[in-house]
Amino acid sequence: MNERIIELSEISPKEFWGPQDIHLDLLKKLYPKMKIIARGAVVKIYGENEILDEFEKRFDRLTKYFSKYNRIDENTIERLIIDTEPQQMSSRDDILVHGTSGKLIKAITPNQQKLVKYVERNDMVFAIGPAGTGKTYTGVALAVRALKNKEVKRIILTRPAVEAGENLGFLPGDMKEKLDPYMQPLYDALRDMIPPQTLDDYITKGIIQIAPLAFMRGRTLDNAFVILDEAQNTTHSQMKMFLTRMGKHAKFIITGDPGQIDLPRKVSSGLKEALYILKDVEGIGMIYLDDKDIVRHRLVKSIVEAYKKIEERPDKMSIEEIKKVEN
Repeated sequence: MNERIIELSEISPKEFWGPQDIHLDLLKKLYPKMKIIARGAVVKIYGENEILDEFEKRFDRLTKYFSKYNRIDENTIERLIIDTEPQQMSSRDDILVHGTSGKLIKAITPNQQKLVKYVERNDMVFAIGPAGTGKTYTGVALAVRALKNKEVKRIILTRPAVEAGENLGFLPGDMKEKLDPYMQPLYDALRDMIPPQTLDDYITKGIIQIAPLAFMRGRTLDNAFVILDEAQNTTHSQMKMFLTRMGKHAKFIITGDPGQIDLPRKVSSGLKEALYILKDVEGIGMIYLDDKDIVRHRLVKSIVEAYKKIEERPDKMSIEEIKKVEN
């Protein structure tokens, strides 16, 4: 009897085999003339070469389906394993990622769709806009898509922690505990798109890295999809440092909202400088999202518009002046 070994590469065995290994049991029923033993991510199959060849080919369909859609069920297994010519997987252009629980991640607004096209055409893209416009979420979806399609080997997500100075010493806990609150929006986006166990495995193996901007110093980021979030809070030196980390076969997205700068008053925003300095550089795209792209609660749009009216008034008062009037 011949033996072959198949490895479930970058797939969570627990999620793939289903509760109480029901998917494994179904495969055994579909191939009664073959012995299947699964131990975690390693699958051993025993049988005649002809049967093993057929099973490997069809099992590959199944793992590719799971990698793309993050789920399988008994009907899917029977269709992909039994059918000699299974239907092609859906590849609708507007779907970026098939997220967890069957959620379809898309670029919804015209500017989000424009961002997708800019990233496809350029290796570096600046996505600028107010809160809630989906610039970071769309960027993360593009990164996950690139990883799933094996266009890159890793995803690196970063942002300046605790304003621009990254002064974390006063916070309790180890480095991870200090940083996690600042990285939470990035974790939230990833959890929408990658099953929990798979995401944990990716992070453990370094396939997905989430780190503060200071940790980028001295690195060369090859074969990676890199997103710098909250870039309005970078200084001149931080932004220059980050942009020059770009290695071969890399994609960079820089997101930010120039209207929400937390830097000290006398410190210039590295994002604002970069938009001016790099505006004519070929290969760099710049997309500006606005109030029409806000996809959060309907009140977010109204809040942004209200603040915008005050900030654009020629006789606008500072927050400090408003407080003095109220007192």
